[in-house]
Amino acid sequence: MQEQPPYSPTSSDEDKSKGKGRAEGKKSVKEKGAGRSVGGKDETRWSLVAAVRKAGGKLGKERVTYVCSNCGEGSSQWWGMCRHCEAMGTLMKYVPGADSTASEGSHHAYRSWIPQKSKEMVPQSLQQVTKGVDQSGWRIPLSGSFGTEIARVLGGGIVPGSLILVGGDPGVGKSSLMLQLASIVSENIGVGESSAVVYVSGEESIEQIGNRADRMSIKSRNLYLYSSTDIEDILDKIQPLSPRALIIDSIQTVYLRAFAGSAGNMTQVKECTSALLRFAKLTNIPVFLIGHVTKTGDIAGPRLLEHIVDVVLYMEGERCLSHRLLRSVKNRFGSTDELGVFEMSGYGLQAVLNPTEMFLTEHDSDSEILAGLAVAVVLDGSRTFAIEVQVHSDCRCLFGSAKFFSSHHLFYYSLNIMFP
Repeated sequence: MQEQPPYSPTSSDEDKSKGKGRAEGKKSVKEKGAGRSVGGKDETRWSLVAAVRKAGGKLGKERVTYVCSNCGEGSSQWWGMCRHCEAMGTLMKYVPGADSTASEGSHHAYRSWIPQKSKEMVPQSLQQVTKGVDQSGWRIPLSGSFGTEIARVLGGGIVPGSLILVGGDPGVGKSSLMLQLASIVSENIGVGESSAVVYVSGEESIEQIGNRADRMSIKSRNLYLYSSTDIEDILDKIQPLSPRALIIDSIQTVYLRAFAGSAGNMTQVKECTSALLRFAKLTNIPVFLIGHVTKTGDIAGPRLLEHIVDVVLYMEGERCLSHRLLRSVKNRFGSTDELGVFEMSGYGLQAVLNPTEMFLTEHDSDSEILAGLAVAVVLDGSRTFAIEVQVHSDCRCLFGSAKFFSSHHLFYYSLNIMFP
């Protein structure tokens, strides 16, 4: 595991340390970003993508948010009772940029990269956009049986500049899936392409992630680890690497300084996702977000979160079984009928080459066990599975156990059947 290269301050950071006046801060964004070069070209700081712009209309009236002091949820209007935790009289007025924690976000409000970039862009014809673009090699390929199974669900590979949300129950293997995916992407390097892939965790330290990578025999030299929960800090630190892909674990642990509330509340989750969406589209770097789920199985946070991202993947599995399923719920670049099948082992997730073997047991053709056994073919999306249904009876009791198949989960369950 290669250590994160030291952070070199920008010219703007040096100017601040030398105590230059506020007039120096009114330079253009392009001048401010000098000293941060990627590929030999001067570029603005990536952290400005996450900076909050000054609200327009009504003579630049400041945006006011009311934050609940009990649960930390924010609201654009004042209510006598918090609509989230139903506590009375706990909503406090909050103005972004009024405190020191939001000073940097408000300082960049007048010089955000987004307006400057949009002024330089003009509508282009379809021929100009597609000229010289090889559609067959446009996606980032994923090699090996493990990568092929993920590429099947994504629609053929990773689309550059896409925002992908991966959800699933706690402990189902989301972090392991993303760590193995990061290793594959960092090893498949084309001519003139960036080789670095950054895995950012807000839940684990880099030593803990490194220990898990060592257990799964991941030794990629181009995989970088970083532990942070500040979006602007994350984008600032990864800019010198110009990564090929960025992974955030998880979206419920990161925050923007210019918005009220703790990490994980509805406002922070929505704004952080929107900031990462702008970053992905402007830099053409794919971003993977790991998301927690609620008790009902939905992605935690507002339902709007699933509308913001390009792809929504769910990882499913039963605690008593080692098999895992990767299902696409939303995909702007491919079909949602594909399904990936994996098996959790001590060395991480392994692709199941023949999923039908999971649901069939081997018996001799002349075996007496074949009595009460039937094989059915079930279609899940575009994949077919042969499922074995068994009915067992025992003369010592009046109860038997039958295994049946659920087309939604593709797993065995137990059903007690009483025989007359």
